Amino acid sequence: MKYIERVLADLNKKYANQPEFLQAAREVLDSIAPAVEKNEALYERNAILERIVEPDRQIQFKIPWVDDKGDAKVNIGYRVQFNNAIGPYKGGIRLHPSVNPSIMKFLGFEQVFKNSLTGLPIGGAKGGSDFDPKGKSDREVMAFCQSFMTELYKYIGADVDVPAGDIGTGAREIGYFYGQYKRIRGVYEGVLTGKGLSYGGSLARKEATGYGLLYMTDELMKDHGDTLEGKTVVISGAGNVAIYAAEKATQLGAKVVTLSDSTGWIYDKNGIDLDLVKDIKEVRRARISEYVKVHTDAVYTEGRGVWSVPCDIALPCATQNELLAEDAKLLAANGCKAVCEGANMPTTLEATQILMESGVMFVPGKAANAGGVATSALEMSQNSERLSWSFEEVDEKLHGIMKNIYKNISATAKKYGVEGNYVVGANIAGFEKVVDAMLAHGVC
Repeated sequence: MKYIERVLADLNKKYANQPEFLQAAREVLDSIAPAVEKNEALYERNAILERIVEPDRQIQFKIPWVDDKGDAKVNIGYRVQFNNAIGPYKGGIRLHPSVNPSIMKFLGFEQVFKNSLTGLPIGGAKGGSDFDPKGKSDREVMAFCQSFMTELYKYIGADVDVPAGDIGTGAREIGYFYGQYKRIRGVYEGVLTGKGLSYGGSLARKEATGYGLLYMTDELMKDHGDTLEGKTVVISGAGNVAIYAAEKATQLGAKVVTLSDSTGWIYDKNGIDLDLVKDIKEVRRARISEYVKVHTDAVYTEGRGVWSVPCDIALPCATQNELLAEDAKLLAANGCKAVCEGANMPTTLEATQILMESGVMFVPGKAANAGGVATSALEMSQNSERLSWSFEEVDEKLHGIMKNIYKNISATAKKYGVEGNYVVGANIAGFEKVVDAMLAHGVC
């Protein structure tokens, strides 16, 4: 049995109840086979794969808090510190009822390679809780966040582990986390990113993942003799990533016609009104269905369906495994040219294979949505220097990072004889940097 297959077989036995993590592990390990085969004896002797698929540590804790009725509630919190071979652990905190150990491990594992691709000195981690901030008052969210940080503070720090936002964790939650960390530790340091501008946050951080996604998509189109100008774009999600992906796509001359949330999706043939979406989602925190009350010529549909709309470019920006095999077939049949992932692993393995076999260009999330964590690392740099860069400075650095990621994954795919396979290119490029550091550090 080959080295990779043996490691995957062992993982399947140990973690049969963690499907998301196993999916991510197989996707990565299968795609890096050409690089592993070149160095199989060295990697096997040093147990590189066994070490890279196991987190350095997994922390689980209870989070007791009191709601507005005076009733005590308990949620479960997690932090998976996966690999710090190239820098302090870095990864978001997800607050969503679906959070469980498998999802935390899959996200942390993906983060290792994503962070490596940025070219910045940051390792991979992820954290979160099954707490749902939707429908909670500010006081309830504060109570939860303070209880969460009362446990998590023991394991993080500016040079140890620097969490950030993710699904369910926005500026409000980061502020409460930071206030409690400062209160307990008595230090003012860059321990969290995505902070408010008044206390160490970075300009362009809110826009970074969505903007970076479009900078990547733009490079992809240019490299294939095309442009975003005049293209029809479908986007899933209506959170931070989706909104600012839509904004940058519009600025680059494309027309975005869909957005969605957990209840349904909207189609506006005239192009999405982003000012209205920002009011609905960022101010009122309401459902996307509110959109059609203003734009009566737009259509709202409950459930799934974004990928049925004919388009040139599809950008899944909602959550994992949202783009399925049948969706991939529809996109290909409708003439979609490219799919770039704004969320983490939103496309199933089967759907990915269908897209690539159909000639649809596909860029995985670890490359396409790396702009968020890249800008978080830039926030860390500003905190360390006690400086604040302008929006234009941060955006320029972000643009440069995304261009370099594209060049890196494209060149790596060519190097290994699979030109245009950006999944292989991204995984091998991220893997090789981490492994070089691991070998340099010895068995640890």
